[in-house]
Amino acid sequence: MDREEEGRRYLEQHKIPELFHNLSALLLYHRPEKPREFLIQSLEKIKLARMTNDYPYLMDESNLNAMFDMLDTAGQGYITLPQYKGALQSMGLNTDDIMYLDTDTITSDVFKEDVMKKFAAMWASF
Repeated sequence: MDREEEGRRYLEQHKIPELFHNLSALLLYHRPEKPREFLIQSLEKIKLARMTNDYPYLMDESNLNAMFDMLDTAGQGYITLPQYKGALQSMGLNTDDIMYLDTDTITSDVFKEDVMKKFAAMWASF
């Protein structure tokens, strides 16, 4: 195996591209005055969160409510599975483990709960 392939495998094994992507997203979302300090604090929060489950999130409940409302344009109180998957993908969250059927509908409460669980799982993987 050459050095380049070895390097790729190392980065992949430790999920470094995903970590950088998520840290960059946090940085752009919050736009702190001192980005280096913010990144250090975020990494420290991730480390601490393994014990407390208090992960840094891009979205809070009001953001998730707004996103759900944008998807539920008819105001029916639910979204379809393709809408749900699209929303997760747009937030950089995994859709491979979704257990819903194509005919299932996703309510706001389920949407918010699932998104927060997926964010926690994503951060926990680092």
